[in-house]
Amino acid sequence: MKWFLYIVECKDASLYTGITTDIDRRVKEHNDRTGSKSLLGKLPVKLVHSEPFSDRSSASKRESEIKKLSRDEKLTLISLALKP
Repeated sequence: MKWFLYIVECKDASLYTGITTDIDRRVKEHNDRTGSKSLLGKLPVKLVHSEPFSDRSSASKRESEIKKLSRDEKLTLISLALKP
């Protein structure tokens, strides 16, 4: 099963990082208020970054790395991934 790390931007411009096996479903869950309770006051969210992984462990390790980054470092990661 393929896993994904994802970053969404909330309506207040904050960034939320998580992992899932289905990004579209997870973003929909967040916006339908059935996802993370920490996002309830920050909806809607939009996907701004994702990375594929072959297993949950690898995705979790990357999630931990990204959660330790500053906001500016996360924004740089997002902008670099958007460049061709």
